Amino acid sequence: MKFEDIKKVGVLGGGIMGGGIAQTYAVAGYQVAVCDINDDAITATKHAVFDGKWGIKRGVERGKIPFDDAVAAMGRVSFGTAHGVLADCDYIIEAIPEKLELKQQVLAALDKVVKPEAIFASNTSGFVIEEVARDVSEARKKLFIGMHFSNPVTTMRMCEIIYTPQSAQDTIDAGVKLGEAGGKAVSLVKDTPGTYGFLLNRIFGAAAREARAIAEQGIATKEDIDKAMITGRNWPSGFFGARGGIGKEW
Repeated sequence: MKFEDIKKVGVLGGGIMGGGIAQTYAVAGYQVAVCDINDDAITATKHAVFDGKWGIKRGVERGKIPFDDAVAAMGRVSFGTAHGVLADCDYIIEAIPEKLELKQQVLAALDKVVKPEAIFASNTSGFVIEEVARDVSEARKKLFIGMHFSNPVTTMRMCEIIYTPQSAQDTIDAGVKLGEAGGKAVSLVKDTPGTYGFLLNRIFGAAAREARAIAEQGIATKEDIDKAMITGRNWPSGFFGARGGIGKEW
């Protein structure tokens, strides 16, 4: 599958992250199908995409999306609770809960349903991608990468593309170009067994450990550490105060 062949993007798992991914690609002009576990989850995802704090309607209110473009984008998103809604997708982004065995099981089941040329991308925050792809077919492993977005997806430009030894070059190239088509700044990362996190989370984790050590040694208060990072690096939050994250809005 080459980038030029991607017309329909599937999102496996909704909520704030999956909804943000779906919204990003609907606004970018792609047909989007979202699959989630039940009707309540679908309702929550629809709210995130259409009416949420970072949703399409709020984008119109903030002057970020023209009204007609917003209406068209909303019309490009479909929802369902069966894997079959993703069967004709060209590129599927997994955004289900951060549980490795669950990802492996669901992706193995999905592998049997979707067309054989479809690319799979996992939005895991840091699991080794080769392990996430463990139970899909050997053919699909060539079409499997990581594609990690930052929350909120619709406003944060970061996108990490993580490639395994099995990832075909066309798959990597398609992921990079699709990330860029969604308005993201893409960083390439080599899959690294024995680690958790890619660039963003590993570097932040190292900084967080140092921040905790500084606070524990009495060198500075937590409040002053956060103040330095927020005002010196323009971070939206520091290490110790309330912050967004997986499944949360800022």
